[in-house]
Amino acid sequence: QVQLVESGGGLVRTGGSLRLSCAASGRIDNYYALGWFRQPPGKEREFVARTAWSEDGTYYTDSVKGRFTISRDYARNTIYLQMNSLKPEDTAVYYCAADRFYRDSVSILAARNWDSWGQGTQVTVSS
Repeated sequence: QVQLVESGGGLVRTGGSLRLSCAASGRIDNYYALGWFRQPPGKEREFVARTAWSEDGTYYTDSVKGRFTISRDYARNTIYLQMNSLKPEDTAVYYCAADRFYRDSVSILAARNWDSWGQGTQVTVSS
């Protein structure tokens, strides 16, 4: 089992930047990938980005490509989500998640396929 703790959320103006962190503890080596989902107010949880933990491989949802970057730090067992050019529609609770298995570009979109979750961190983008 792995435990995930997010941090770095907050309030930012349109066009601003934030960096989210997700610190993992436990058997992280048993997991293939870590990633980020978000849940806007009144909406379903949606996939944002994923990075493979022990090999190269990142994937982003179309709405954040070119604006968000996911990265990993092995020494700190941490992944990051650098979010630039933020828009009001990026407002959501952002969740870190871990997946034991490799999945294709369709399967990774489903939150039910991910095994472990953090508690979430709020990101609010004002217009």
